[in-house]
Amino acid sequence: MFQISHKLGEETSIMNYHQRLTNSVEDELCIAALHYLRNHYEEATEIYKKLLLENRDFHALNAYVALCYYKLDYYDVSLEILAVYLGINPSSVIGVNLKACNHYQLYNGKAAEAELKVLQNNSTSGNIFQDSDLLRHNLVVFRGGENALQVLPPLVDIIPEARINLVIYYLKNDEINEAYKLVKDMEPIVPKEYIIKAVVHAVIGQRDESKEHLGIAQKLFQLVGGSATECDTIPGRQCMASCFFLLKQFDDVLVYLKSIKSYFLNDDDFNW
Repeated sequence: MFQISHKLGEETSIMNYHQRLTNSVEDELCIAALHYLRNHYEEATEIYKKLLLENRDFHALNAYVALCYYKLDYYDVSLEILAVYLGINPSSVIGVNLKACNHYQLYNGKAAEAELKVLQNNSTSGNIFQDSDLLRHNLVVFRGGENALQVLPPLVDIIPEARINLVIYYLKNDEINEAYKLVKDMEPIVPKEYIIKAVVHAVIGQRDESKEHLGIAQKLFQLVGGSATECDTIPGRQCMASCFFLLKQFDDVLVYLKSIKSYFLNDDDFNW
C-alpha cells in the first residue's frame, strides 16, 4: 500500500503508512524503493548498502546499489558493484541490461549491444529481445533510433524513458511538431526531462519567432543550470549557456562554454 500510494500521488497516505514502518528488512526495502522512485538515489543507496552489510547473502542488493550508481552517473562504480551480482547470476536480464546501459554511457551503442548477446545465447526459447519491452526499448537506443517508430510509441506509458527517447528521435528527424505533442503536457521530474522539454520549446521558438516558447525554454534551462545538484555538471553548464544564449547575453554564454571546453575538444558541434 505504501508503494501504491506513491503511484497514486496520495501524499497523506504515504505519510500515514510511513509512520507504521518498522526497522524490519522488508520495511527498509520499502523505504529505499520509495526513495528510488522519487529520484532520491543517494538516500536509496545508503539504505541498500546498510542492508547489504547486515545481510551478505542478499545478493540482489548489489544490483539495486549498482542501479542507483548508474542513475547518479557513476558508471564505473556501477559496473564494479554489478560484477558481484552477475558473478552469481550471469543470465539475469536486469543485471545484463544494466551492464549494457553502463557500456552505452561509457563507450557506444555497439559495445552496449554486444553485452546483450549473453542473454540471447543463454535463452532456451524464442527471441528474448522480442519478449522483453525493456530490451526492445534499449536496442532502439543502442542502435541510434533504428525502428523507433515501431517500438517506442506503445512503450511511452510503460517505460518512462521511452517518451524522452521518442522525442529525441523526432528532434533528430526534424519532426518538431510530433516532439512537441509528447512534451507539451509532460511535467518534468528529472533534469533530462527538463532539458528535453526546453530544447523542444527552443526549437519551436526559433522556428516560429515565438517569444512564449523561447521564454519557456529559457526558464527550463535556468531551472536545471541553476539547481544545486546540476550547476557544476556538464549538462548543467550547457543549460546555463543555452539560457544566456536565448537571452542574447553572449559574453555569459562564452563563460559557461569555456568552463567545459576541455570535455569537447573533438566535438565539431560544440566547437561550431
